[in-house]
Amino acid sequence: MTASKGPVLLTPGPLTTSDRVKAAMLRDWGSRDPAFTRLAGEVLTRVRALAGGTAEEHVCVPVQGSGTFAVEAMLGSMLRPDERLLLLVNGAYGRRMAEICRRLGRPFEAVEVAETEAHDPAALAERLAADPGIAAVAIVHCETTSGLLNPLEEIAAVVRAAGRRLLVDAMSSFGAIAVDISGWGISALAASSNKCLQGVPGLAFVVCRSDELAARRGVSVSLALDLEDQARALAGDGQWRFTPPTHVVAALHEALQELEEEGGPAARLARYTANRDTLIAGMARLGFVPALDPALQAPVIVSFLEPQEDWYDFSTFYDALESRGFAIYAGKMKALGTFRVGTIGAIDSLVIERFLAAAEAVVTELKQKLIR
Repeated sequence: MTASKGPVLLTPGPLTTSDRVKAAMLRDWGSRDPAFTRLAGEVLTRVRALAGGTAEEHVCVPVQGSGTFAVEAMLGSMLRPDERLLLLVNGAYGRRMAEICRRLGRPFEAVEVAETEAHDPAALAERLAADPGIAAVAIVHCETTSGLLNPLEEIAAVVRAAGRRLLVDAMSSFGAIAVDISGWGISALAASSNKCLQGVPGLAFVVCRSDELAARRGVSVSLALDLEDQARALAGDGQWRFTPPTHVVAALHEALQELEEEGGPAARLARYTANRDTLIAGMARLGFVPALDPALQAPVIVSFLEPQEDWYDFSTFYDALESRGFAIYAGKMKALGTFRVGTIGAIDSLVIERFLAAAEAVVTELKQKLIR
């Protein structure tokens, strides 16, 4: 789908971008230039619409930095110190939210299940009914640790029925897997430019209810990550409080145009799903086993169990694949030895087929070296 100057990034972001997105960064923008203000405004409006937000009830607030910056901004700006949070954890990114809450001094408790298990909406309903002191719930939509997809719509329905608020880390799902913050009653959703939107790293954002954000004015303990303060500044004159990543914004503007031309999130999801299915089938032929039940596997990144054989060493495996033009990810699961292969970005199933050919050559080579 695109010419790459380096290895194809089969990762969950940064990922392989199109030539159009790369080219969008060749122009310099003045951060207070009216043309850039319009460009950035269009980006925020499009992102809000993709989340299912409305101009009347929602605001998209940009955050300079990686996705974790937006998650921290969301937790720090959307929760008062007296609002206790229930964290639904089944991977490293849920645990990261717990660490953020500890650092921020936000009261929370975590319900952690296995990294190969999705959260159960019925169990959540019981928990909320038994504890009226829980003010909000937070969950990772697609847990990039494993590639697991939590049942967000069902979780949102439970939280809404219980009269609580829901905060979502949608880093690895937003732009491909459907979400509707209006219809599902989500209070805030954090995502970034460099995953399913197929932009480049350096920009994240939180789409949230305007009234809930305004009601928490002054609660953030951070200056740079104060969403309410940033939202008011943008509403005033369209300016960011601190220097925006102008080239990254321009790249995302182009990436959003590509998303529209592709047919929107549904079409992108179909491409990613084809990538995932091609990958899993091809890796199975080589003897690699996915770590997750197929029913839980998102079309974003696949964790494979590391072979318990003498020929396999991740660093050697990685280097051999990279020398053939592909970069994968090390594993991140606590209980299982895994490596990860991403299926998102400006790639299609033909690229996955090329990767599988490279992987077959690497496996054959490493096994032959062991024999010699």
